[in-house]
Amino acid sequence: MYYLRPISDAIAANPAREKDMGFRTRQIHAGVTPDPLTGSILTPIYQTTTYVQPSVDEYMSRGFTYSRSGNPTVRALELKLADLEGGVDCSCFGTGMAAVQGVMLAFLNAGDHAIISDVAYGGTYRLCTKILSRFGVEFTFVDGSNLDDVAAAVRDNTTLFLTETPANPTMKCSDIAAISKIAKKAGAVHAVDNTFLTPYYQRPLELGADVSIHSTTKYMDGHNATVGGAVISATQEHAEAVLFIQNSTGSIMSPQVAWLTLQGCKTLSLRMDAQSANAMAIARHLEGHPKVKQVCYPGLESFAQHELSSRQATGYGAMLWFEVEGGLESGKKLMDNIDVFSLAENLGSVESLITHPVTMTHAAVEEAERIRVGIIDGLVRVSVGLEDIEDLIGALDKALDLV
Repeated sequence: MYYLRPISDAIAANPAREKDMGFRTRQIHAGVTPDPLTGSILTPIYQTTTYVQPSVDEYMSRGFTYSRSGNPTVRALELKLADLEGGVDCSCFGTGMAAVQGVMLAFLNAGDHAIISDVAYGGTYRLCTKILSRFGVEFTFVDGSNLDDVAAAVRDNTTLFLTETPANPTMKCSDIAAISKIAKKAGAVHAVDNTFLTPYYQRPLELGADVSIHSTTKYMDGHNATVGGAVISATQEHAEAVLFIQNSTGSIMSPQVAWLTLQGCKTLSLRMDAQSANAMAIARHLEGHPKVKQVCYPGLESFAQHELSSRQATGYGAMLWFEVEGGLESGKKLMDNIDVFSLAENLGSVESLITHPVTMTHAAVEEAERIRVGIIDGLVRVSVGLEDIEDLIGALDKALDLV
Protein backbone atom coordinates (compact mmCIF):
# COMPACT_ATOMS: atom_id res chain seq x y z
CA MET A 1 0.00 0.00 0.00
CA TYR A 2 1.00 3.61 -0.47
CA TYR A 3 2.69 5.17 2.52
CA LEU A 4 1.01 7.67 4.81
CA ARG A 5 2.72 11.04 5.02
CA PRO A 6 4.93 11.22 8.10
CA ILE A 7 3.88 13.72 10.74
CA SER A 8 6.46 16.31 11.76
CA ASP A 9 7.54 16.20 15.39
CA ALA A 10 6.19 19.69 16.03
CA ILE A 11 2.70 18.78 14.82
CA ALA A 12 2.57 15.29 16.31
CA ALA A 13 3.59 16.58 19.75
CA ASN A 14 0.61 18.92 19.98
CA PRO A 15 -1.14 18.10 23.30
CA ALA A 16 -4.48 19.29 21.89
CA ARG A 17 -4.70 15.98 20.05
CA GLU A 18 -5.53 14.29 23.33
CA LYS A 19 -9.06 12.93 22.95
CA ASP A 20 -10.21 14.06 26.38
CA MET A 21 -10.05 17.73 25.37
CA GLY A 22 -13.27 19.46 24.34
CA PHE A 23 -14.30 20.12 20.75
CA ARG A 24 -13.86 23.89 21.02
CA THR A 25 -10.33 23.46 22.35
CA ARG A 26 -9.43 21.01 19.62
CA GLN A 27 -10.94 23.06 16.80
CA ILE A 28 -8.46 25.80 17.74
CA HIS A 29 -5.36 23.83 18.69
CA ALA A 30 -5.45 20.38 17.08
CA GLY A 31 -2.91 19.90 14.31
CA VAL A 32 -1.02 23.14 14.90
CA THR A 33 1.74 24.44 17.17
CA PRO A 34 3.76 27.66 17.18
CA ASP A 35 6.22 27.73 14.30
CA PRO A 36 9.47 26.19 15.65
CA LEU A 37 11.65 28.71 13.80
CA THR A 38 9.91 32.01 14.61
CA GLY A 39 7.32 31.24 17.27
CA SER A 40 4.49 32.35 14.97
CA ILE A 41 1.22 31.30 16.58
CA LEU A 42 -0.30 30.66 13.14
CA THR A 43 0.90 27.84 10.91
CA PRO A 44 2.96 29.46 8.12
CA ILE A 45 1.86 29.26 4.49
CA TYR A 46 4.49 26.96 3.04
CA GLN A 47 4.26 28.22 -0.53
CA THR A 48 6.86 25.90 -1.98
CA THR A 49 7.06 23.27 -4.67
CA THR A 50 9.82 21.08 -3.31
CA TYR A 51 11.79 20.33 -0.16
CA VAL A 52 15.57 19.92 0.12
CA GLN A 53 16.52 16.55 1.60
CA PRO A 54 19.43 16.26 4.09
CA SER A 55 20.86 13.20 2.29
CA VAL A 56 19.88 10.30 0.09
CA ASP A 57 19.68 8.01 3.10
CA GLU A 58 17.48 10.53 4.94
CA TYR A 59 15.02 11.01 2.09
CA MET A 60 11.54 11.75 3.55
CA SER A 61 13.01 12.18 7.04
CA ARG A 62 11.35 15.60 7.33
CA GLY A 63 8.06 14.28 6.04
CA PHE A 64 7.80 16.23 2.79
CA THR A 65 9.33 15.91 -0.67
CA TYR A 66 7.02 17.61 -3.20
CA SER A 67 3.89 19.65 -2.55
CA ARG A 68 1.66 17.53 -4.75
CA SER A 69 2.29 14.70 -2.30
CA GLY A 70 2.17 16.72 0.89
CA ASN A 71 2.59 20.24 2.23
CA PRO A 72 3.09 21.33 5.87
CA THR A 73 0.23 23.86 5.80
CA VAL A 74 -2.15 21.37 4.24
CA ARG A 75 -0.93 18.70 6.64
CA ALA A 76 -1.82 20.83 9.65
CA LEU A 77 -5.40 21.14 8.36
CA GLU A 78 -5.57 17.40 7.62
CA LEU A 79 -4.51 16.58 11.16
CA LYS A 80 -7.02 19.04 12.61
CA LEU A 81 -9.92 17.59 10.63
CA ALA A 82 -8.89 14.01 11.40
CA ASP A 83 -8.89 14.92 15.09
CA LEU A 84 -12.29 16.64 14.97
CA GLU A 85 -13.92 13.71 13.13
CA GLY A 86 -12.19 11.08 15.27
CA GLY A 87 -10.43 9.49 12.28
CA VAL A 88 -6.93 8.11 11.85
CA ASP A 89 -6.05 10.45 9.00
CA CYS A 90 -7.37 12.93 6.46
CA SER A 91 -6.59 13.92 2.88
CA CYS A 92 -7.50 17.44 1.78
CA PHE A 93 -8.50 18.06 -1.83
CA GLY A 94 -8.77 21.08 -4.10
CA THR A 95 -12.59 21.06 -4.07
CA GLY A 96 -15.43 19.20 -2.41
CA MET A 97 -16.16 17.40 -5.67
CA ALA A 98 -12.51 16.35 -5.89
CA ALA A 99 -12.94 14.80 -2.44
CA VAL A 100 -16.05 12.88 -3.56
CA GLN A 101 -14.21 11.77 -6.69
CA GLY A 102 -11.24 10.70 -4.55
CA VAL A 103 -13.47 8.39 -2.52
CA MET A 104 -15.07 6.89 -5.60
CA LEU A 105 -11.74 6.30 -7.34
CA ALA A 106 -10.30 4.81 -4.15
CA PHE A 107 -13.03 2.22 -3.63
CA LEU A 108 -14.55 1.56 -7.07
CA ASN A 109 -13.17 -0.39 -10.02
CA ALA A 110 -14.66 -1.21 -13.41
CA GLY A 111 -17.53 -3.65 -12.86
CA ASP A 112 -18.17 -2.52 -9.28
CA HIS A 113 -21.49 -1.22 -7.99
CA ALA A 114 -22.19 1.70 -5.65
CA ILE A 115 -25.31 2.65 -3.71
CA ILE A 116 -25.81 6.42 -3.61
CA SER A 117 -28.37 8.53 -1.76
CA ASP A 118 -31.21 9.29 -4.16
CA VAL A 119 -31.01 12.92 -3.07
CA ALA A 120 -27.43 14.05 -3.51
CA TYR A 121 -25.58 17.17 -4.56
CA GLY A 122 -25.95 17.76 -8.30
CA GLY A 123 -22.21 17.44 -8.86
CA THR A 124 -22.18 14.01 -7.22
CA TYR A 125 -25.07 12.88 -9.42
CA ARG A 126 -23.26 14.19 -12.53
CA LEU A 127 -19.98 12.47 -11.54
CA CYS A 128 -21.77 9.13 -11.20
CA THR A 129 -24.08 9.23 -14.21
CA LYS A 130 -22.07 11.21 -16.75
CA ILE A 131 -18.45 10.28 -16.01
CA LEU A 132 -17.76 7.18 -13.91
CA SER A 133 -20.57 5.22 -15.55
CA ARG A 134 -18.56 5.48 -18.79
CA PHE A 135 -15.86 3.33 -17.19
CA GLY A 136 -18.02 0.37 -16.25
CA VAL A 137 -19.04 1.44 -12.74
CA GLU A 138 -22.69 0.86 -11.87
CA PHE A 139 -24.75 3.11 -9.60
CA THR A 140 -28.09 2.70 -7.85
CA PHE A 141 -29.72 5.76 -6.32
CA VAL A 142 -31.70 4.68 -3.27
CA ASP A 143 -33.91 6.38 -0.70
CA GLY A 144 -31.54 6.32 2.27
CA SER A 145 -34.39 6.90 4.70
CA ASN A 146 -35.85 3.49 3.76
CA LEU A 147 -33.54 0.82 5.14
CA ASP A 148 -35.39 -1.98 3.34
CA ASP A 149 -34.73 -0.26 0.02
CA VAL A 150 -31.06 0.20 0.93
CA ALA A 151 -30.65 -3.48 1.82
CA ALA A 152 -32.53 -4.60 -1.30
CA ALA A 153 -30.18 -2.59 -3.52
CA VAL A 154 -27.10 -4.56 -2.44
CA ARG A 155 -25.50 -6.71 -5.15
CA ASP A 156 -22.63 -9.17 -5.13
CA ASN A 157 -20.43 -6.45 -6.68
CA THR A 158 -21.44 -3.63 -4.31
CA THR A 159 -18.24 -2.08 -2.92
CA LEU A 160 -19.30 1.43 -1.87
CA PHE A 161 -22.20 3.17 -0.14
CA LEU A 162 -22.31 6.98 -0.31
CA THR A 163 -24.83 8.53 2.06
CA GLU A 164 -25.53 12.25 2.06
CA THR A 165 -27.29 13.20 5.28
CA PRO A 166 -28.89 15.64 5.63
CA ALA A 167 -29.32 15.55 1.87
CA ASN A 168 -28.89 18.53 -0.43
CA PRO A 169 -31.33 20.19 -0.92
CA THR A 170 -34.32 18.28 0.52
CA MET A 171 -32.74 17.78 3.98
CA LYS A 172 -33.74 14.11 4.00
CA CYS A 173 -31.89 12.26 6.77
CA SER A 174 -30.61 8.70 6.69
CA ASP A 175 -29.70 6.40 9.57
CA ILE A 176 -25.89 6.31 9.45
CA ALA A 177 -25.49 3.50 11.99
CA ALA A 178 -28.04 1.24 10.31
CA ILE A 179 -26.66 1.78 6.81
CA SER A 180 -23.13 1.19 8.11
CA LYS A 181 -24.24 -2.23 9.34
CA ILE A 182 -25.73 -3.05 5.92
CA ALA A 183 -22.53 -1.92 4.22
CA LYS A 184 -20.36 -3.95 6.60
CA LYS A 185 -22.44 -7.08 5.96
CA ALA A 186 -21.95 -6.52 2.22
CA GLY A 187 -18.21 -6.04 2.66
CA ALA A 188 -18.49 -2.52 1.29
CA VAL A 189 -17.11 0.85 2.36
CA HIS A 190 -19.63 3.31 3.79
CA ALA A 191 -18.83 6.96 3.06
CA VAL A 192 -20.94 9.78 4.50
CA ASP A 193 -21.07 13.31 3.17
CA ASN A 194 -21.05 15.25 6.45
CA THR A 195 -20.86 18.74 4.92
CA PHE A 196 -24.16 20.07 6.25
CA LEU A 197 -23.65 19.24 9.93
CA THR A 198 -19.84 19.04 10.32
CA PRO A 199 -18.20 16.97 13.10
CA TYR A 200 -19.43 19.52 15.61
CA TYR A 201 -22.99 18.23 15.20
CA GLN A 202 -22.60 14.81 13.56
CA ARG A 203 -19.79 12.25 13.74
CA PRO A 204 -20.31 9.52 11.12
CA LEU A 205 -17.19 7.52 12.03
CA GLU A 206 -18.43 7.07 15.59
CA LEU A 207 -21.72 5.80 14.13
CA GLY A 208 -19.96 3.10 12.13
CA ALA A 209 -19.14 4.78 8.84
CA ASP A 210 -15.73 4.17 7.26
CA VAL A 211 -15.20 7.56 5.66
CA SER A 212 -16.48 11.10 6.25
CA ILE A 213 -16.45 13.61 3.38
CA HIS A 214 -16.57 17.39 3.52
CA SER A 215 -16.77 20.26 1.15
CA THR A 216 -14.57 22.47 3.32
CA THR A 217 -15.84 25.32 1.12
CA LYS A 218 -18.90 25.39 3.34
CA TYR A 219 -18.85 25.48 7.15
CA MET A 220 -15.18 24.66 7.66
CA ASP A 221 -14.24 27.83 5.78
CA GLY A 222 -17.42 29.69 6.67
CA HIS A 223 -16.53 32.94 4.93
CA ASN A 224 -17.03 32.39 1.18
CA ALA A 225 -13.26 32.65 0.75
CA THR A 226 -12.11 29.25 -0.54
CA VAL A 227 -13.07 26.02 -2.27
CA GLY A 228 -11.78 22.75 -0.89
CA GLY A 229 -12.62 19.25 0.23
CA ALA A 230 -11.56 16.67 2.79
CA VAL A 231 -11.85 12.92 3.32
CA ILE A 232 -11.37 11.54 6.84
CA SER A 233 -10.91 7.78 7.25
CA ALA A 234 -11.58 5.51 10.20
CA THR A 235 -8.79 3.05 9.35
CA GLN A 236 -5.26 3.32 8.01
CA GLU A 237 -6.13 1.02 5.10
CA HIS A 238 -8.85 3.38 3.87
CA ALA A 239 -6.72 6.43 4.55
CA GLU A 240 -3.92 5.00 2.41
CA ALA A 241 -6.33 4.25 -0.44
CA VAL A 242 -7.63 7.83 -0.48
CA LEU A 243 -4.13 9.30 -0.12
CA PHE A 244 -2.97 7.28 -3.13
CA ILE A 245 -5.72 8.87 -5.26
CA GLN A 246 -5.02 12.36 -3.91
CA ASN A 247 -1.35 12.08 -4.84
CA SER A 248 -1.79 10.20 -8.11
CA THR A 249 -4.43 12.56 -9.51
CA GLY A 250 -2.68 15.70 -8.28
CA SER A 251 -5.78 16.94 -6.50
CA ILE A 252 -4.30 18.13 -3.18
CA MET A 253 -5.54 21.37 -1.61
CA SER A 254 -3.34 24.44 -2.02
CA PRO A 255 -1.45 25.83 1.02
CA GLN A 256 -3.20 29.21 0.72
CA VAL A 257 -6.61 27.55 0.92
CA ALA A 258 -5.49 25.31 3.78
CA TRP A 259 -4.25 28.33 5.76
CA LEU A 260 -7.56 30.18 5.35
CA THR A 261 -9.52 27.07 6.27
CA LEU A 262 -7.39 26.57 9.37
CA GLN A 263 -8.54 30.01 10.53
CA GLY A 264 -12.19 29.30 9.70
CA CYS A 265 -12.17 26.07 11.71
CA LYS A 266 -11.34 27.95 14.90
CA THR A 267 -14.84 29.46 15.06
CA LEU A 268 -16.77 26.50 13.63
CA SER A 269 -18.76 25.68 16.77
CA LEU A 270 -19.63 29.29 17.52
CA ARG A 271 -20.80 29.89 13.97
CA MET A 272 -22.77 26.66 13.81
CA ASP A 273 -24.60 27.36 17.06
CA ALA A 274 -25.52 30.92 16.08
CA GLN A 275 -26.48 30.05 12.52
CA SER A 276 -28.56 27.07 13.65
CA ALA A 277 -30.41 29.23 16.18
CA ASN A 278 -31.22 31.68 13.39
CA ALA A 279 -32.37 28.82 11.16
CA MET A 280 -34.72 27.47 13.82
CA ALA A 281 -36.26 30.91 14.33
CA ILE A 282 -36.76 31.37 10.58
CA ALA A 283 -38.22 27.88 10.14
CA ARG A 284 -40.75 28.43 12.92
CA HIS A 285 -41.67 31.84 11.53
CA LEU A 286 -42.16 30.57 7.97
CA GLU A 287 -44.15 27.56 9.19
CA GLY A 288 -46.86 29.96 10.32
CA HIS A 289 -46.72 32.33 7.33
CA PRO A 290 -49.88 32.38 5.17
CA LYS A 291 -47.90 32.59 1.91
CA VAL A 292 -45.63 29.62 2.66
CA LYS A 293 -46.92 26.24 1.55
CA GLN A 294 -44.40 24.09 3.42
CA VAL A 295 -41.15 24.37 5.39
CA CYS A 296 -38.54 21.64 5.74
CA TYR A 297 -36.02 21.87 8.59
CA PRO A 298 -34.79 18.95 10.75
CA GLY A 299 -35.38 20.92 13.95
CA LEU A 300 -39.13 21.18 13.34
CA GLU A 301 -41.37 18.53 14.86
CA SER A 302 -43.13 18.36 11.47
CA PHE A 303 -39.91 17.20 9.77
CA ALA A 304 -40.24 13.59 8.58
CA GLN A 305 -36.99 12.37 10.21
CA HIS A 306 -37.02 14.69 13.22
CA GLU A 307 -36.56 11.80 15.66
CA LEU A 308 -33.67 10.34 13.69
CA SER A 309 -32.00 13.72 13.31
CA SER A 310 -32.30 14.34 17.05
CA ARG A 311 -30.85 10.92 17.80
CA GLN A 312 -27.79 10.84 15.54
CA ALA A 313 -26.83 14.52 15.64
CA THR A 314 -26.41 17.05 18.43
CA GLY A 315 -27.73 19.97 16.36
CA TYR A 316 -29.95 20.60 13.36
CA GLY A 317 -27.73 22.86 11.28
CA ALA A 318 -28.44 26.05 9.37
CA MET A 319 -29.94 24.72 6.14
CA LEU A 320 -33.65 24.70 5.34
CA TRP A 321 -36.00 24.99 2.41
CA PHE A 322 -39.51 26.23 1.88
CA GLU A 323 -42.11 26.42 -0.87
CA VAL A 324 -44.04 29.59 -1.57
CA GLU A 325 -47.74 29.50 -2.45
CA GLY A 326 -47.93 30.01 -6.20
CA GLY A 327 -45.10 27.64 -7.08
CA LEU A 328 -42.12 28.34 -9.28
CA GLU A 329 -42.96 31.85 -10.42
CA SER A 330 -43.72 33.04 -6.89
CA GLY A 331 -40.47 31.51 -5.62
CA LYS A 332 -38.43 33.17 -8.36
CA LYS A 333 -40.09 36.51 -7.65
CA LEU A 334 -39.24 36.18 -3.96
CA MET A 335 -35.59 35.38 -4.66
CA ASP A 336 -35.26 38.22 -7.18
CA ASN A 337 -36.62 40.77 -4.72
CA ILE A 338 -35.21 39.78 -1.33
CA ASP A 339 -32.80 41.92 0.68
CA VAL A 340 -30.05 40.78 3.11
CA PHE A 341 -30.03 37.25 1.63
CA SER A 342 -27.72 36.89 -1.37
CA LEU A 343 -28.81 34.87 -4.40
CA ALA A 344 -25.82 32.54 -4.66
CA GLU A 345 -24.94 28.83 -4.93
CA ASN A 346 -22.72 28.32 -1.89
CA LEU A 347 -23.81 27.50 1.66
CA GLY A 348 -22.43 27.50 5.18
CA SER A 349 -21.06 31.03 5.14
CA VAL A 350 -21.57 33.85 7.63
CA GLU A 351 -23.67 35.55 4.95
CA SER A 352 -27.21 34.25 4.46
CA LEU A 353 -27.68 32.82 0.97
CA ILE A 354 -30.79 31.88 -0.96
CA THR A 355 -30.80 29.45 -3.87
CA HIS A 356 -33.13 27.93 -6.45
CA PRO A 357 -31.75 24.36 -6.79
CA VAL A 358 -33.72 23.49 -9.93
CA THR A 359 -31.96 26.17 -11.97
CA MET A 360 -28.75 26.43 -9.95
CA THR A 361 -27.16 23.67 -7.84
CA HIS A 362 -29.18 20.76 -9.29
CA ALA A 363 -29.66 21.92 -12.87
CA ALA A 364 -27.69 18.85 -14.07
CA VAL A 365 -30.27 16.46 -12.60
CA GLU A 366 -32.94 15.33 -15.07
CA GLU A 367 -36.43 16.74 -14.40
CA ALA A 368 -38.06 13.35 -13.83
CA GLU A 369 -35.36 12.36 -11.35
CA ARG A 370 -35.60 15.68 -9.51
CA ILE A 371 -39.34 15.41 -9.11
CA ARG A 372 -39.10 11.76 -8.04
CA VAL A 373 -36.79 12.58 -5.13
CA GLY A 374 -38.65 15.72 -4.06
CA ILE A 375 -36.61 18.53 -5.64
CA ILE A 376 -39.70 20.40 -6.73
CA ASP A 377 -39.71 23.44 -9.00
CA GLY A 378 -40.79 25.81 -6.24
CA LEU A 379 -38.19 24.69 -3.68
CA VAL A 380 -36.30 27.66 -2.22
CA ARG A 381 -33.13 26.62 -0.36
CA VAL A 382 -31.79 28.86 2.39
CA SER A 383 -28.38 28.84 4.02
CA VAL A 384 -28.84 30.89 7.17
CA GLY A 385 -25.99 33.14 8.24
CA LEU A 386 -25.04 35.27 11.23
CA GLU A 387 -27.04 38.42 10.57
CA ASP A 388 -29.49 39.73 13.19
CA ILE A 389 -32.53 37.46 13.15
CA GLU A 390 -34.87 40.47 13.03
CA ASP A 391 -33.26 41.59 9.77
CA LEU A 392 -33.48 38.12 8.24
CA ILE A 393 -37.13 37.60 9.13
CA GLY A 394 -37.95 41.16 8.06
CA ALA A 395 -36.34 40.58 4.66
CA LEU A 396 -38.30 37.36 4.15
CA ASP A 397 -41.58 38.98 5.15
CA LYS A 398 -40.96 41.93 2.83
CA ALA A 399 -40.19 39.64 -0.11
CA LEU A 400 -43.19 37.41 0.65
CA ASP A 401 -45.45 40.46 0.57
CA LEU A 402 -44.45 40.92 -3.08
CA VAL A 403 -45.47 37.44 -4.25
